[in-house]
Amino acid sequence: MFDFEQSTAKMMAADQTVDGVPPSLSAKVVGSFAYLTIRDRLPTILTKVIDTIHRNKNKFFEEYGEEGIEAEKQTIALLSKLRNELQTDKPVLELTDGLQDREPWNQYLQRHQRPQGDPESVSWFKSPWLYVECYMYRRIQEALWLNPPMSNFDVFNEGKTQSFFDSQQAVMALCMYLEGVNKNMEELSKNQLLEHFNKLLQVSLWGNKCDLSISAGQDNSQKNSPIESLSSLQPFILVDDSSMVWSTLISAQRPGQSEKATAGRVDIVLDNAGFELVTDMVFAEFLVNSGLAREVHFHGKSFPWFVSDVTANDFQWTIRQTMAANHKWMSKSGYQWQSYLKEGVWTYHDHPFWTQPHEFCDMAADAPDLYATLQGADLVLFKGDLNYRKLTGDREWDHTVGFDTALQGFGPAPLCSLRTLKANVQVGLQTGQGEKLTSQDPDWMTSGKYAVIQSYIPKSKQ
Repeated sequence: MFDFEQSTAKMMAADQTVDGVPPSLSAKVVGSFAYLTIRDRLPTILTKVIDTIHRNKNKFFEEYGEEGIEAEKQTIALLSKLRNELQTDKPVLELTDGLQDREPWNQYLQRHQRPQGDPESVSWFKSPWLYVECYMYRRIQEALWLNPPMSNFDVFNEGKTQSFFDSQQAVMALCMYLEGVNKNMEELSKNQLLEHFNKLLQVSLWGNKCDLSISAGQDNSQKNSPIESLSSLQPFILVDDSSMVWSTLISAQRPGQSEKATAGRVDIVLDNAGFELVTDMVFAEFLVNSGLAREVHFHGKSFPWFVSDVTANDFQWTIRQTMAANHKWMSKSGYQWQSYLKEGVWTYHDHPFWTQPHEFCDMAADAPDLYATLQGADLVLFKGDLNYRKLTGDREWDHTVGFDTALQGFGPAPLCSLRTLKANVQVGLQTGQGEKLTSQDPDWMTSGKYAVIQSYIPKSKQ
């Protein structure tokens, strides 16, 4: 159930600092990254979606006849209307479809409207950026759902598929590296294991550069060997808590019935399909094969989201494509991943909360079942920029504010954010570090050039 009082207080904090919590980032400031995103990037993404649907017109006709053509026209009309609402700063509207998350979305809108006392006050450029950006993707889903037989059409599938195939050389190099590690796993010293762990953790981190929502759908694939580029990328990691991640995994190990210790459970809250998903799967395979994790739970989106985010279809498709690859070690990894799924060593989950606009500090109240699920993990890895924005509430935090403070009480389990910076929120930096970066590189928070491995361990787990 929703905690209306708590949430309303947060909505009121959207424009002012309340109890030390700064306001949400929004497009109110002309020229800000949020403003440019809503003015330029989001309409570009909507235009690409409309073009994609129009280009598939013949396919819809072949499959569904006149009904398909009519659905295509109606969907494009709704999306064109949405684009116009966005560009002219119209009020945000309630959803009208029959999907199960419609009511939570509409309640969230009402919570925004209530403090202002004016339904028209919640508009595209005046509201929290995190909210309206999430809302745009939910409205895309509404336009499709209202026009069956297009309800299950993934408007972002072409880009995700292309990103995977464009990154083949990098994927092959990564699978070859993993094969070498697996072959010698029994002989590895603890220091050698730690070295491989750090490398594959960083590969998963930098995989997050391949984000199609930030490039508005332009090619953003990985071309070169990810392992070979790690040393040159090291200076761009602004916060590196990888030793805390390692310690968390080691401390989660329990004495087993045999001499071998029983490892803990790792949950990975996924971000992008394509190359990044492969890096996450390779890291997950390493965790299981090395005995650092007993099982891995993956969390993805329940419908297409933020252009390149992982859905259940993307997850299964990636494994099938990897199995079918004409490359020995890539194919071997694919078959290994498939067997992990069959055996229950890996599991894939989605939940409506991941495709809602809530900050994660609302999860315990608004999605207690999901919060309880994460509490069962020994470590939760949050991939990417959107997850970081939701972890920190996407607020105007000072760069030196602690990560624990910005989480505002969220801490179901030891957690770590693996994120390349593509939005202007970043906490946990040293005094003067943010100012120095700004003077050297004014776009440091939004270019994807810098990254963090940022951890938090709740006191109850220390």
